[in-house]
Amino acid sequence: METLKVRDAGDVEQAVRSAIASDQPLEIVGQGSKRLIGQPMATNAVLDLSALNAVVAYEPNELIITVAAGAPFADVQSLIDSKNQQFAFEPVDTAALLGTPPLATIGGMIGAGLAGPRRIKAGGIRDHLLGAHAVSGFGDSFKTGGKVVKNVTGYDLCKLLAGSWGTLAVMTEVTLKVMPRPESQRTLVLRGLDDQTANRAMTAALGSPFDVTAAAHVPASVFRPDTGGLDADGLGALGAGGRALTLLRLEGILASVVHRATALAKSLAAFGPVDLLVDEASASVWSSIRDVRPFAAQGALGAWPVWRIVCPPAAGGALGEQLARDSGGDVIYDWGGGLIWAALPPKADAHAALVRQRAAAAGGHAMLVRAADEVRRQVDVFQPQPAGLAALSERVRASFDPKQILNRGRMTRGAGVAVQKSASFSPRGPNADF
Repeated sequence: METLKVRDAGDVEQAVRSAIASDQPLEIVGQGSKRLIGQPMATNAVLDLSALNAVVAYEPNELIITVAAGAPFADVQSLIDSKNQQFAFEPVDTAALLGTPPLATIGGMIGAGLAGPRRIKAGGIRDHLLGAHAVSGFGDSFKTGGKVVKNVTGYDLCKLLAGSWGTLAVMTEVTLKVMPRPESQRTLVLRGLDDQTANRAMTAALGSPFDVTAAAHVPASVFRPDTGGLDADGLGALGAGGRALTLLRLEGILASVVHRATALAKSLAAFGPVDLLVDEASASVWSSIRDVRPFAAQGALGAWPVWRIVCPPAAGGALGEQLARDSGGDVIYDWGGGLIWAALPPKADAHAALVRQRAAAAGGHAMLVRAADEVRRQVDVFQPQPAGLAALSERVRASFDPKQILNRGRMTRGAGVAVQKSASFSPRGPNADF
């Protein structure tokens, strides 16, 4: 396996063109924090973007930041934190779930497109990606979007790059919208509700006028003594009594949050007593929910495959309850029931047939986020598409990368056929020494 460590967009162009000439697919990597997600790929070369790590521009007053795609997420997060700002979509950190070092990059964050609890309020990553510079599978650089929304004209290709898992283009620079961090937050906690009752409580809260920014439910089974791995000062401490937790977050200026928390608690009185978490305690719990820490790779369920199921929120409680009962697994609900994380007992196909049948019946779809390589070779990691939609997706992909040079086979089972290294493959041109 050859690693091509590029220094700039010109190096990326040259590497892609050389790969095209020799028909050798490239695996696109920042720091490799998400390499365990997707279909296993057969490639002879890794295109390493970690050196593209600069912060190009940060304008806190304009609420935008432009960074190179290989910039470490932790560094960028620290920078915007210093200005009391945040990425409103709450990107998921997959390190605990996958058991990898916390080395996520901005490009990987966008390519994965995994948004956290605030997605129901602020939208997903693609809604905050204003512009990008990238290199297509033709080896050509292109620019899409801009630095302010009013200057974005033409096709909004940013929407395609977000969640494409590096199969359309190699991003080299991106511009993202940032938002002010709320002054205060409160989380209302209901205890002991079953899944479907919790689903109704979350629906009621989200339909209220109190501007709920996150709604999640953690069933009692997640807090069994044998699951382990839960943080002692966050969700684990909150669930120490072994009872299910239904969590509802409010954010904003202090006076408003206090008033809305009191009013929302009164409106939910029929569901039981309400406890309150304030600021740091609240943030700690939502960090655990966002990163799915109850199913962490270092916990007792670390060997279990984990599915990410998206469905209509009102159907989430029934779907998760059925799935847990039929498989013997555990589930966690986010997005008011619209997102279900399911850890299921090990099986050769990771319960793919059961998961997809149940998800489809509820009007949803499922993605296998964590599983061993041999399991991911045997099942479709990403939701198989209907014929018409699959044909459209293939036409879009072919318009960016007709020879499937970029992350070949990562999103489609069977597409990543074994390759033999060609003697003619040389990414090093006469004017480059990368």
